[in-house]
Amino acid sequence: MLKTDKIYVAGHRGMVGSACVRALKAAGFENIVTRTHSELDLLDPAAVRAFYEAEKPDVAIIAAARVGGIGANSAANSQFLYENELIALNTVWSAAETGVKRLLFLGSTCIYPRMAPQPIPESALLTSELEKTNEGYALAKISGLKLCEFLRRERGLVYHSLMPTNLYGPGDNYDTEHGHVLPTMIRKFETARVNGSQKVTLWGSGSPLREFLHVDDLASACLFLLEMENPPDLVNVGSGREVTIRQLADMVKEATGSQAFIEWDRTKPDGTPRKLCDTRLIRKLGWAPKIDLAAGLRRTVDEYRAEVASGRVRV
Repeated sequence: MLKTDKIYVAGHRGMVGSACVRALKAAGFENIVTRTHSELDLLDPAAVRAFYEAEKPDVAIIAAARVGGIGANSAANSQFLYENELIALNTVWSAAETGVKRLLFLGSTCIYPRMAPQPIPESALLTSELEKTNEGYALAKISGLKLCEFLRRERGLVYHSLMPTNLYGPGDNYDTEHGHVLPTMIRKFETARVNGSQKVTLWGSGSPLREFLHVDDLASACLFLLEMENPPDLVNVGSGREVTIRQLADMVKEATGSQAFIEWDRTKPDGTPRKLCDTRLIRKLGWAPKIDLAAGLRRTVDEYRAEVASGRVRV
């Protein structure tokens, strides 16, 4: 990318999109184009096409998506499939049709099969059944990355995809019913600390293994790949470290200073038993994360408290 390039960041108000905007500005990119949902409905193909034709961005980063945790996904797979499919297809196809020369599509490691080999290599895609609790979201993301792959093959466009592991950091959604596991834990333990509650209830058994990456590390990976002349079609991005959900709960409890007893609700689903990225490809290319999970959690708890104090917390 050139510093003069006009860069469109879809989903700039979300955790990932806002991190990308911060990273771009820190790197000296000032010509950044954004639109709120009220200004541009990404579910509307005509509106998306008109936006691209009017703005003519050189580069697009597609970080927009409808997201949620196990509860939200499993309760509304149809809506997650429908909305994310439209967002992916509209933003990528219209970019290609209107002359956008470079595009990075962000997905999730939930695209991989439920029982994929561990750590999960990029080659595991479409080799067996998906996790049922988030199948709709996964299918939509697979469509987006495949569209990028086909356009690159057929038209020579440098459209490529990045699959991050579980993310956390500033700007996350702290909805305790429909949010992701880590922000849900932060809110529950911090609320328990503030209220002096003696118990925090968490979903599942606590046994699944998960990997977590700070969103600022993800943003650095996005810029790293966009600066490459010939990036891979698909690349995983993760920390390379996994913890059990039970271990994560203990870390969040310590970071918040809560003294609450942890109760595990085994009537709730665990989701995929293990999900660790194989990140050898991006590390071989020269990128590595910098933010340790324990340090990142302390930062995130402080940021959450600041968001609550200012009334900006997303729930």
